[in-house]
Amino acid sequence: MDEKPSHPLTAARESLGLDRVQFAERIQAAARRRGLRSGVTNTRVRKWEVDGVTPDGLSQEYIAEALGVDAPGPASAPWPYWLPGAGGRVRPPGGVVELGPTTTVPALREALQATMDHSRRVVVSAISTTALLALAGAWANAGPQPPAVVEPVAPPVSGDDDLLTSLEQATNLFTSQPTEARQHTAHVLEALLTSVSNLLEEGRHRGEARTRLLSLAAKLAGEVGWHRFDSGRHPEAARYWIGGLHSANALGDSDLGAGILSDLAYQASWRNRPELAADILRRALTRTRHPAAQSLLQLRLARALAVHGDRRATLRALNAAEHLLGAPCADPVPGWCGWLSSADLAVDTGQALLDLGDTRRAHTLIGEGQSLLPTARDKTRGVFLAYQAKSHLELGEPDLAAAAATESFELAQRIGAPRCVKLVRDLVPAFESFPTAQGVPELLARTAS
Repeated sequence: MDEKPSHPLTAARESLGLDRVQFAERIQAAARRRGLRSGVTNTRVRKWEVDGVTPDGLSQEYIAEALGVDAPGPASAPWPYWLPGAGGRVRPPGGVVELGPTTTVPALREALQATMDHSRRVVVSAISTTALLALAGAWANAGPQPPAVVEPVAPPVSGDDDLLTSLEQATNLFTSQPTEARQHTAHVLEALLTSVSNLLEEGRHRGEARTRLLSLAAKLAGEVGWHRFDSGRHPEAARYWIGGLHSANALGDSDLGAGILSDLAYQASWRNRPELAADILRRALTRTRHPAAQSLLQLRLARALAVHGDRRATLRALNAAEHLLGAPCADPVPGWCGWLSSADLAVDTGQALLDLGDTRRAHTLIGEGQSLLPTARDKTRGVFLAYQAKSHLELGEPDLAAAAATESFELAQRIGAPRCVKLVRDLVPAFESFPTAQGVPELLARTAS
């Protein structure tokens, strides 16, 4: 056997009782009706169905007419996902691509399309709560998935390994830049993700090569998602993270999938939707395996529960996070949560306690965490300083709060972190109650500009 499992075009063609010769004749007839000529033969149809060749735009119009369906337009899913039964037709606003064995490319395409829409000043639809919970539930109920390793159906193309190695090297280079430089690399990462998506869509990479592409897709989608999140472009961020989730699902990496779901939950908490965040995290935790990954998810769960005011559940999650951090495990810590440290545990614990009203203890922990944070993590330092400013305000120490907020604001502007800038600006109403305190007038003037 030299043919792949049934392609959506094969299924659509055979549902009409057509063999490849008859289908090619229909395509030729569609061209003649336009006064044109098509050179499509049964050999070309086979290349579309078996070899993963993508027909050009005009041929796709002929294919749609031959199948008796609407021709794919600008709002359609990419080939072959617009075909009948392929599961890739456009969803209503707020919907998402459902998890499945061939859904990685459509999910990545939706993310890239969202960025394109934004650049054209088209409003990008936010993802609905229902769709997010359904996606998290489907992932949780899917159970362990084996890595998607398929034997090659054809010899590898010369130079493929060099190309994949170059993509990996470029990805590692641009995702390991200092925080201050990352504000300038988002377009490069997006271009790399487009290239990886194109290679996945071709469908000719199998086995280890496909695994490498899926790993790149998950990493790049996650990185671009965080850039969009930091810039306040939340619908786009969610689309990229969902593309990463599909990639992780195809890889069979449950910890990576759980981590991406936790990013979506973090976004929900940030947008004052703590109940949604907690619901997503509970589903994600059902398949999280590594102690470090569990610790991060428990810490984020505690933050969501604290905002919701559930003291007992918050303390339980904080205790679990502390216990799991650094717990022995034979497997290495997943790269996506390798940054988690005692500094993060202390500050996020302090922020949760601050939300619960334990101001003095919270302030102590936030200060301890701030002192433990490595100097390389500037963006996190900016966030921590904003938390520290908030705790000083609640203790009635506006001068110290102004000093921390000013440092956070200046750092955020230098490294290009709009999210940190927003954190400080959100504190302005509280600072306005102390108009003559040391440093406050200057801070108010800075944040107003």
